[in-house]
Amino acid sequence: MAKRLQLHRLIWLVLLLVLAFAGLGYRLIDLQILRHEELSATAQRNTQREFLLEPHRGDILDIKGNLLATSIYVKTVCADPVCIGTHQPEVAHALAPLLAISEDKLLQNLTPRLRQNEKGEAQTNRYFRYVVLKNKVPVETWEKIQSTMAALDFHLDEKKLSRTERAFLRDLRQKGIFAQDDQMRVYPSQRLAAHVLGYTGFEEREVDDRPVREIVGKDGIELTFDSKLAGVRGWRLTETDGHKRELVTMREQDVEPRDGLDVVLTIDAVIQHIVEAVLADAMEKHSPISVSGIVVRPSTGEILAMATLPNFDPNNLASSTPDQRRNRVIADVAEPGSTFKIVVVSGALNEGVVRLSDLFDCEHGHWYYGGRSLHDHEPFGALSVENIITKSSNIGAGKIGVKMGEALLYKYICDYGFGTRTGLPLSGEVVGIVHPVKKWSKVSIAQIPMGQGISVTRMQMTMAMCAIANDGWLMQPMLVNRLQDHDRNIVAQYSPQKVRQVISPATAKMMVEALKTVVSPDGTAPKAALDHYTVAGKTGTAWKVENGVYVRKYFSSFIGFFPADHPELCISITLDEPKTSQGYYGGQIAGPIFKAIAEQAANYLNIRPEDGDGPSLSDPLAAPAELHPLKTASARTQ
Repeated sequence: MAKRLQLHRLIWLVLLLVLAFAGLGYRLIDLQILRHEELSATAQRNTQREFLLEPHRGDILDIKGNLLATSIYVKTVCADPVCIGTHQPEVAHALAPLLAISEDKLLQNLTPRLRQNEKGEAQTNRYFRYVVLKNKVPVETWEKIQSTMAALDFHLDEKKLSRTERAFLRDLRQKGIFAQDDQMRVYPSQRLAAHVLGYTGFEEREVDDRPVREIVGKDGIELTFDSKLAGVRGWRLTETDGHKRELVTMREQDVEPRDGLDVVLTIDAVIQHIVEAVLADAMEKHSPISVSGIVVRPSTGEILAMATLPNFDPNNLASSTPDQRRNRVIADVAEPGSTFKIVVVSGALNEGVVRLSDLFDCEHGHWYYGGRSLHDHEPFGALSVENIITKSSNIGAGKIGVKMGEALLYKYICDYGFGTRTGLPLSGEVVGIVHPVKKWSKVSIAQIPMGQGISVTRMQMTMAMCAIANDGWLMQPMLVNRLQDHDRNIVAQYSPQKVRQVISPATAKMMVEALKTVVSPDGTAPKAALDHYTVAGKTGTAWKVENGVYVRKYFSSFIGFFPADHPELCISITLDEPKTSQGYYGGQIAGPIFKAIAEQAANYLNIRPEDGDGPSLSDPLAAPAELHPLKTASARTQ
């Protein structure tokens, strides 16, 4: 009997052992085979970490290497509400002064909140253990925050706490508040060339279940060259221990970020400063809605300065309006007025339709054509083609247009680049308004030559004048000289680009001779004449159009270049609705602005006076930067 009982017990023991080993075997098969991929992924998520390494965004420099835009390293200060536990009041009280945040708001951010998962269930887990307290925190402030957290007193006798409680406090001090590397875009010269540089903003995306902020260009060069400036993010794939500390020996991948490239502009910061300072005086003196200035090298299309006032400070976008941030040089269109006469006269000369000496009857200031009465600002009689430019006769220009014909006039309008973008590497450029010939009215052939019935940008009109200064060659405006790395190794070099030859060199020389007379005592812009250089240019005074009707508000402009026979610089000045007792004609108010900029720019670039023996520096790279240290119905169309 006893033996039988022992046998039964032995059998049951064997069965139990078999079942236990079978269960263990199944468990091993389940873990190692059936659920291998799932469990491996879970283990990897628990121990493996990927750290993103942000590149340094490239700088924007002027042609002399002056810093116009750069990035400085800052911190994004974050909190883990779960790690802080019930000690939010102490942490909020200690950090509020350092973060310049109210204690109540900080306390609210530090309090854990529930969120719903994909199944709609409320949970507080690692996916929500991340709260941004403040962006763009200086590194020095972050170091103070670390010191404050390390010394934080919770009014507890930590010697009497359990090991678990002491570990919790240690994690609270070390991990409750943490920071991510970040960058802040800085513009050292503040408003200088703001419309050229543009500005940046932030875009967020999730990486490893946490939002990552990226600096992206929003306007200007920052936007156009965003991919070059941004660089390439690096990463580090590694493993961590139970306390989430990196195990350096277990690094699997360690790829350094590639910093962004520097963009070197053709802009010369000193000339840009000269232009903006003179335009600021003009704003105060004439009270226009806006005033714009452009300085271009006609032979290459390089833009040495481009400014519009009012402008903005890209360091403080919140204080500016969209209207202030709009680059009116390329984004606004208006009827050009008499500056457009260079198109019809040069085209007619180029085609042999007229000669400079040909006379046209200007009808003593009143001409009825195409059902409309057209007017001059003065009652002129017979004027030569040259004098039509000198005196800026609307009727004379209209008659040249009629003699030229619609097809030829439209051809030269298009050849000069009107109705298309100039190719300037900035966003927001518009094409203007150029109607096809089939949509012209009976009077269009006479009105368009005087700058009515067509709308252009300030940049288009400037480049058209540059074409005349450049032996008839239309150039693409050039704003970027090169891309380089931080060691100044050139990665991409940009060259001047010819668009087309609009008129012959011989025609261009005839136009120059005619445009010289504009700044003579008999012309419309004697106030634009320079003492030591011959100037060629054209005035414009156009009535504005509102709701399809001409109103007594004006666009006043002057575009000129010098030295006239060997042009170094072309300067364009435009004022929108000047309000001044000194008049509103382009020659009266835009001409003196041109002169003030031209004199200072010529002195800075050391352009040889036509009556002197000094060297001529056609390349702004050669100009000595130390000369000027950089400081942070019918319409009148004279």
